[in-house]
Amino acid sequence: MENISIVEKRGSNYALLEVAGTINSYTYTEFQQKVYSLIKQTNLVLDLSRVTNLSSSGLGVLMAAVDDGEEMGFKLYVMKPSEVVRLAIESTGFSEMFTVIYSLTEVL
Repeated sequence: MENISIVEKRGSNYALLEVAGTINSYTYTEFQQKVYSLIKQTNLVLDLSRVTNLSSSGLGVLMAAVDDGEEMGFKLYVMKPSEVVRLAIESTGFSEMFTVIYSLTEVL
């Protein structure tokens, strides 16, 4: 069975989701619900340093969240992407649409 762990934390101008495990067709629904609800309220930082698999379903969530955030005036940040996440994002050909950061101090 595939597992995902999502821990939510709040900052002054952002929400942080610390994600660990696999984001695939079995687990992405929980990830999608949290991401979509938060990006409509505030800037969203996704700590993806402990993600071990990112499927096309997970990538779709990330891409839609970037667009949703822009519409609402908020920004999506990908923080410390694991090698798996970095390669998955690069494979889309849309890596320039993602803001990658390495510290919460980089959030606007």
